Amino acid sequence: MKKATKKEILEIKEILISNYSDAVTELNYNNLYELLISVMLSAQCTDKRVNIITPKLFDKYPNVEKLSQANLDDVKELIKSCSFFNNKAVNLIKMATAVMENFEGEIPLDEKSLVTLAGVGQKTAHVVMIEYAGANLMAVDTHVFRVAHRLGISSAKTAILTEVELTKKFKTDLHILHQGMVLFGRYVCKAIKPECEEKCFLKEYCKSKGSFKVG
Repeated sequence: MKKATKKEILEIKEILISNYSDAVTELNYNNLYELLISVMLSAQCTDKRVNIITPKLFDKYPNVEKLSQANLDDVKELIKSCSFFNNKAVNLIKMATAVMENFEGEIPLDEKSLVTLAGVGQKTAHVVMIEYAGANLMAVDTHVFRVAHRLGISSAKTAILTEVELTKKFKTDLHILHQGMVLFGRYVCKAIKPECEEKCFLKEYCKSKGSFKVG
């Protein structure tokens, strides 16, 4: 597959920013606590499903302190329709406990601290910082991975390496580009039956030539 040229990457960047300058996550949240939990739950689960789950969870456990004292079986029951709910329930309580013990009950907003929390890897930390603080970071989920490869911006085999390439090539406005690529991949450049003719405003840059198996 061909690689995008520097000129094409700049043009793709400008087009994505123009189309998604006001884009935000589709996860429903009111504060940093709710955002972090929603992002943790969204791993290998749809935002739509997470938004169905979280109201009851937040109602019963409205803050870090309450969640740190939660009953594991109760949390499992509340999030049981989420993928990998057993592990996620354990991590949610461990995360809250660590925030209480190590950060005086305040969720940290820097990557080094966030990744020390159970269930919070680099991607989760970046998504939280992008959404909550507008951090100039890139996070690569399945949608971003797919879009980056179809447009020839990255040929990396992993999400982490794709993130490195995107960060190096785009440099600035990464928070907008991340969210833009997520939404573009979710609704236009879909894994199955991408809407190339109907909706795509980047088709002239596409390097996939009709083969949509990447991502």
